[in-house]
Amino acid sequence: MKYTTLLRRIKLFFVLVSVLVALVTFGLQLASAQQKEIVWSADEKPLSDALHGLRALPDDVRARTTKDLALKIRALPATENKWHLATGLALLSTEGDFGHDTLQEVANTLTKTLQERPLPASKEGPAPPYVTLATLVRYEHVQTSLDNPQLAAAMELLAADDYKREHLDFTLKDLSGKTWTLSQLRGKVVLVNFWATWCPPCRKEMPDLEALYERFNSKGLVVLGISDDDAEKVASFVSERNITFPVLFDSGHKVSGMFVVEGLPMSFVYDREGKLVAQSIDMRTQKQFLEMLGKAGLE
Repeated sequence: MKYTTLLRRIKLFFVLVSVLVALVTFGLQLASAQQKEIVWSADEKPLSDALHGLRALPDDVRARTTKDLALKIRALPATENKWHLATGLALLSTEGDFGHDTLQEVANTLTKTLQERPLPASKEGPAPPYVTLATLVRYEHVQTSLDNPQLAAAMELLAADDYKREHLDFTLKDLSGKTWTLSQLRGKVVLVNFWATWCPPCRKEMPDLEALYERFNSKGLVVLGISDDDAEKVASFVSERNITFPVLFDSGHKVSGMFVVEGLPMSFVYDREGKLVAQSIDMRTQKQFLEMLGKAGLE
């Protein structure tokens, strides 16, 4: 009995030690996070504030402001904050149609920032700013003078993701319980759109998707909106906005994982033979969606 009691005390001791270690580790992580809080300089703070206000601007003003911010960020000293700003601007610059020249300036700024202050790769792969730049190059068709192994690796990863998207299939149910399978839609032009009710760019492009569906449904266009939101929220959103194209539920992110969806919204267009002919990494305008559908033969 004494031996059993001793064992229990030893086990309890190790449990208490484990809890103490966990608490200390958490405290250190919290302190580290607080220490890493970004402190903007007098020149950087107005640019950071402007970035946070971009979505509130009308599109024409936002285009001019985005280009202006790209030039101002590029002129900053080479600090860690500079690539925070450059990457943040790049991520916001694809939410709509702000002109190829604007996107090129954004890419030029991110390129210069990474040339001035290269970032180390992580265990998971290229540092995020290199992936962001690679995304602009591959999907927004801008140019970059950056010669860096991480950028090359990021480009290879994007190509591999596109290969997966080209050859996958899925089956999901819509709001009414009807089952949809991508491979069974051959003969149709299919636009797959990943979205969420909480995503501002998703909400902004939804009326354009509905307008295109109404215009081209009789010509063979199928729009599949895929969401992993709560069913009641989705149903309410669809009803309030009179969305008539099928909205499918992706429980557990299975299909978004297959598509390697790491940001919303994202859209993919398949032609009548099931070939992936166009895709977007962010919000699109109706004009941009028309260009994507044109690659599948719809005009």
